[in-house]
Amino acid sequence: MAVEGDPNNLLRAVALLGAAVVAVPLFRKLGLGSVLGYLTAGLVIGPFGFGWFAHPQAILHFAELGVVMFLFIVGLEMRPSHLWGLRRQIFGLGALQIGVCTVALTGVGLLFGFPLPVAFVGGAGFVLTSTAIVMQLLGERGDIALPRGQRMVSILLFEDMLIVPLLALMAFMSPLPTDPDAPSRLASIGIATASLVGLLLAGLYLLNPMFRILAAAKAREVMTAAALLVVLGAAVLMEMGGLSMAMGAFLAGVLLSESTFRHQIEADIEPFRGILLGLFFVAVGMSLDLSVVVANWQLIALAVPALMLAKGACIYGVARLLRSSHGDALDRAALMAQGGEFAFVLYSAAMAAGIITAEANSNLTAIVVLSMVLTPLVVLAIRPLMPRTQASLDGVEEVDGQRGSVLIIGFGRFGQVMSQSLLARDVDVTIIDTDIEMITSAAEFGFKVYYGDGGRLDVLHASGAHSARAIAVCIDKPETSSHIVEVARTHFPQAKLLVRAYDREHSLKLVNAGVDFQIRETFESAVAFGEAALREVGVDAEEAAEIAAQVRKLDAERFELEMASNDVRAGIPMLLNNTGGVAPKPTPFTTPRREGRALHASEGEALPGEGAQPAD
Repeated sequence: MAVEGDPNNLLRAVALLGAAVVAVPLFRKLGLGSVLGYLTAGLVIGPFGFGWFAHPQAILHFAELGVVMFLFIVGLEMRPSHLWGLRRQIFGLGALQIGVCTVALTGVGLLFGFPLPVAFVGGAGFVLTSTAIVMQLLGERGDIALPRGQRMVSILLFEDMLIVPLLALMAFMSPLPTDPDAPSRLASIGIATASLVGLLLAGLYLLNPMFRILAAAKAREVMTAAALLVVLGAAVLMEMGGLSMAMGAFLAGVLLSESTFRHQIEADIEPFRGILLGLFFVAVGMSLDLSVVVANWQLIALAVPALMLAKGACIYGVARLLRSSHGDALDRAALMAQGGEFAFVLYSAAMAAGIITAEANSNLTAIVVLSMVLTPLVVLAIRPLMPRTQASLDGVEEVDGQRGSVLIIGFGRFGQVMSQSLLARDVDVTIIDTDIEMITSAAEFGFKVYYGDGGRLDVLHASGAHSARAIAVCIDKPETSSHIVEVARTHFPQAKLLVRAYDREHSLKLVNAGVDFQIRETFESAVAFGEAALREVGVDAEEAAEIAAQVRKLDAERFELEMASNDVRAGIPMLLNNTGGVAPKPTPFTTPRREGRALHASEGEALPGEGAQPAD
């Protein structure tokens, strides 16, 4: 029995959430991505799987709000000036890609024997890329803000705007008699314009004052309700005007992008966006009518790859024509080669207008859904074909035969602070890093940082490690720093080795590896912070200092016990740092290792049973 028949609607929610909770982690673990996990979950629990849901279209219509909220959040990241800067990509690149793809896809439809109107409708629907899938995949990779991601976002925005004239075109192509009660085309244009103007005026003059009033009330739940009201209200207003709900939400986000409440609104919307977008993908998976696929399997099996290849080839060609790199063009073609959710709207309108039959609508819908299901797999399949991206070294000097008393590897926050003492004493230092942006920024402040991977022996030689008196490893990745320690200890024994440790476990490994000095990255600053907190609550400064010293002593004792229990550097006496007792009183930052004895400097460890702090 379908779940909808049960009066307890909670069972439906449990089924949806349970399917997602099981499928998505599994598919991500397999490297297939969350989108394919949602789609598969929907197929399994849908009417053509276990049959728990009989009417997925109702869920799909509701879950489209996930796409709406996604575009609202994208709009929040795009200030009007930035959007204006994308106008050529939206109306230039977008129009060119859509035009070329529509002609090619219509041609594919004609080759399959469809009449011209049906071929055109099928191609025009398939050209409308799935905003939800592309944005989700871009978001997972962190590419939305990159230039290649912005170009795809621009094309998606143009496609969202295109649905309006396409729906009007369906009415114009309809062979059915005109409904006398339907509003005229001129009236429809007027309503759409009025809706757009109303949204713009509300965004400019009403939204910020409303959020200021609500913020003054200090009611968090009301702010969340207001954020939802803005998103859904903008979507409904645009839908009433015959425009795209997603476009309305996007414009509302753009209008709030410079608001002081932008980050709060985004935080309030994000949980709803994630849940509803996942629900949308589940509903798409449910919508795949396997009976249609089985009945027309030959047509669908040929049409899906043919349409995806044709669209992908056109996207690649347009991208290369406009001087995109091979990698960017191939990536865009793979991500955008599928049909999208707006195709369902267009096909339904075309069927209502008598342009295509119900059977053609079912076939075209199945083709689009299958293309959406295959997209994550296509992206995985083309990954080996993608050229390896290398950062541009324009304006960046690679390390080559440098000499210095101290070689500093890594110039992040830690490396920048530790280098100040050396530079103040005019010590000759060589600094290497692999972060191009950081190297460029450091040059603006007068720091000479060379490009070089400290984990490579040849780079270390070129950096002067063979003649350096000390090598300071200041990077925040424990695996990489341990590798550098192994290479440096083997090939450059003349250099003292000072290493930034990530946590207690990493410190133990470094001492075991024979480093001359290691320091955990957050412990000492946290102890100083706690000492300051004691003083601020009224504890005497001398007593606060004694407590801080006791914290250091207890931490050093725990460290010594752990080393003993793990047989670290067996037979070598261990000294406590900075506490007296077995060791003299060295300072935690300046005492080197002498006579084979490791002086431990503590920084950066949680208490037993607690998680370690993350690296910088």
